[in-house]
Amino acid sequence: MEQYRDLTEAQLVAVMDAALNQLTCERLNRATDREQLAVLAAAIRAQGRLVSWLQTRAAQLDAAEVAERAHGTSLTTWAITSLRYTHREAARLVKAGQRLTLFPTIAQAALAGGVHPAQAEAITAVLADLPDDLPAATIADGEQLMVQFAGSHNSAELRRLSSHLLECVAPDIAEAKEAERLERQHRQATRNRHLSFTPDHHGSVFLRGSLPTEEAEQFIALIDSYVTAQQGIDKLDPLTPGMRRADALMAMVRAHQQCAHAPNRAGDRPRATITLNYHTLHAAAHQHGLLQGRSISTGEPIPGSVLRRLLCDADILPIVLDGDSQPLDVGRAQRLVTPPIRAALEIRDQGCVFPGCDKPPAACHAHHIVPWWAGGATALHNLVLLCPHHHGLVEPSHDPDADRWSVKLDGPVPTITPPRHVDPDGTPRVHTRFHNPNRRN
Repeated sequence: MEQYRDLTEAQLVAVMDAALNQLTCERLNRATDREQLAVLAAAIRAQGRLVSWLQTRAAQLDAAEVAERAHGTSLTTWAITSLRYTHREAARLVKAGQRLTLFPTIAQAALAGGVHPAQAEAITAVLADLPDDLPAATIADGEQLMVQFAGSHNSAELRRLSSHLLECVAPDIAEAKEAERLERQHRQATRNRHLSFTPDHHGSVFLRGSLPTEEAEQFIALIDSYVTAQQGIDKLDPLTPGMRRADALMAMVRAHQQCAHAPNRAGDRPRATITLNYHTLHAAAHQHGLLQGRSISTGEPIPGSVLRRLLCDADILPIVLDGDSQPLDVGRAQRLVTPPIRAALEIRDQGCVFPGCDKPPAACHAHHIVPWWAGGATALHNLVLLCPHHHGLVEPSHDPDADRWSVKLDGPVPTITPPRHVDPDGTPRVHTRFHNPNRRN
């Protein structure tokens, strides 16, 4: 390995890349069964070491604000725009590295291949759950013990060792500290509660969330009651338990809608917003032509069979579009964005327009390109959608010479220009969703 000692970081990565090119050669696939399994195990270990290095390196670059200086954004946004990561993937990479840097023994074991990344993530979560007032030596003992446990426990089993670890490293205070841990865990679970909806762009939306245990039990009990009520209906079409729970959730939603229990939103009842071409709708109403539409909130296409069912209970907001499906006329400009203007913005921008951002329209502000205080109009040609974070980046300063991000409309397409200290040439950047010519119906 002496030949690699003086190589730079970039050169070492290039060596790994070249080695991977050679691994694809068919001439290498001539080993015995045991040898092939041994090679796979070694490759998985090497992959784990590389992932752990990537995580710690990402955390180091994030702490040093490298991306802020070179790209003008956070490391997470840089990874989204430059590496085509999702926001969740980029954030998880940085967070995993930050956790490793807090526990050097675990980081050393992960970088050496003693624990694989999933185990390291589980171990750091357990260690982070220990009481804050434990001596550093006790925490170090806990790290060593968890590395030993990793030799016989998988990541799921390691996550369940919180109370056992405390009994091992601090038996005299374990009972009292365990009670405190449970209270702390409950407070953290309450702070971390969330529910998100992520389209898979293949006709489905992933539901992902977290609730404190006691609140989750209430939700589970309610879902199970709907599951029980529907049993016997589907004897001719056997369903999996997961399908039953999904059907139960929608049965609960429909019952809620029928009883009008939901509060109004902005003076209106909650609803899904769909865009339809008027001529297509007219043709479908007269039994000819294909019915097609698209959800404003997710941008996903909706099949005609579903649209016909939704149109039985639909309100229609006319919006005049030009030949490129751009909104032209939605009403009189006002200082505050009116519902018709907001609807038109959501149709045109389909979410935050800052490159790399995946925030949906509902999570965005309507940003005045020329501020209202500077005489800018509340009209489509002067408005774009931006999430709160990126709204803060591009909001114009009262100082005309301020070196900030800026936004403008190049026809129907919003373009973002970085500050001079990020890109002296001022090359405009465009969100990838505007590169797709078929993104609208």
